[in-house]
Amino acid sequence: MRKILLVDNGSLRPQATLNLRRLARALSRTTDHEVEATSLLHSYKIPAEELEGQKAVSLGPLAEQLAAQGTTELVILPFFFGPSQALTRYLPERLAEVQAQYPKLDIKVALPLVDTLAPLDLRLAQLLADNVREQMDSLSPPKVVLVDHGSPIPEVTAVRNYLAGQLSVLLSDEASCVTFASMERREGEAYRFNEPLLVDLLASPAMADSEVILAMLFLSPGRHAGEGGDIAEICEQAMANSPGLRVTTTRLAGEHDAILEVLTTRLSEGLVGSPLLLSLPARA
Repeated sequence: MRKILLVDNGSLRPQATLNLRRLARALSRTTDHEVEATSLLHSYKIPAEELEGQKAVSLGPLAEQLAAQGTTELVILPFFFGPSQALTRYLPERLAEVQAQYPKLDIKVALPLVDTLAPLDLRLAQLLADNVREQMDSLSPPKVVLVDHGSPIPEVTAVRNYLAGQLSVLLSDEASCVTFASMERREGEAYRFNEPLLVDLLASPAMADSEVILAMLFLSPGRHAGEGGDIAEICEQAMANSPGLRVTTTRLAGEHDAILEVLTTRLSEGLVGSPLLLSLPARA
């Protein structure tokens, strides 16, 4: 018996879990495969009444529960842009623990949303461009900043830069420039690859008296990208410090229905077993 799980990192904000469940339901309808939403961490702490009465269960306990009920194949769809430590470290360790209890469980983990080594795929950049165009309401071309959270992993930041390059091409006739920024970074020279920080970029002379659209490279609303979150505070402070600056944000990448096309591709790959991020074959 096979089970398919759409998995994000998890958030204490109920909106993130509700968005993940929305996508799992939509994916189930469009693919005729039942897909269930779960998170690696955090969301299990959210009261059930804030999640339409349905308590969230984390991936580890859910996988154990499914295996105990007779599931023999687990296909995991990561709802992540790139190979974060949650996918490359925590997830393999947690799944190995599950398989140690249930050695007959075959586990496949599909690739994250962006594979920079694969043939050219513009679908994510195109939905980001759609989101930017929704915010274009003046005659002068805006400056566009693709902003993500920031990561301690260079490979994750490389995904953002890769998408920024694609977005620059797609908006070449509509934006005066396209660049990128991180919301935050860890201290130390080792993490300088996250630069520039959004707060510094918005305060720079290059952005003064400009119309700026932030293309939000976030998947679900949360503490950083949700209403009243960290990004909103950074923008409000930047405009207060520079009265000629106008900053608007797009909706989140994970709120655009076209994200389902990418997830459908990853599901197909997971079902056939290639390419994969991780495979843990069942043991006799």
